[in-house]
Amino acid sequence: MLISKIIEKMIRYSGGNLHDINHFMKVYAYARSIGVLEGLSPDEQTVLEAAAVVHDIACPLCREKYGNTNGKYQEQEGMPLAEAFLQDTGLSGEMIDRVVYLVGHHHTPGGIDGPDYQILLEADYLVNADESHYSKENIRHTMDLLFRTPTGISLLKSMYLTEEETAAI
Repeated sequence: MLISKIIEKMIRYSGGNLHDINHFMKVYAYARSIGVLEGLSPDEQTVLEAAAVVHDIACPLCREKYGNTNGKYQEQEGMPLAEAFLQDTGLSGEMIDRVVYLVGHHHTPGGIDGPDYQILLEADYLVNADESHYSKENIRHTMDLLFRTPTGISLLKSMYLTEEETAAI
């Protein structure tokens, strides 16, 4: 129920931008599935799901302020936005702090410090690979460089690589 309320609030926050809404809903679905299948604790799962919903909260501001949604701008601008957004959601202060941290690092693959962080990066990539039409080379490279969870790797292979390409890995 808590995450559903955050989703509802985020949809309203998105002001009818269907691309943004569809993006965060897809990231949320993959993050939720990976987290459940990887056995996250209930608190880790809640943090992960909340972070997946709000990870791109800064995109509207970045478009207006910078004319683009560069990842570094999203991280910088997203932290205070996410913190304010989550205040009345029922998340504990500790959970809000972690979600804000994840929002502020969701384009930074270095320094991954927990399964929630790892899974958020993987889920966001799974969606971005489709939306941005990443090449097979990019996908294989990112799989080797970034993906660590067995579930995330399995999804990436199933979605973007043929059986022959997967067998060759």
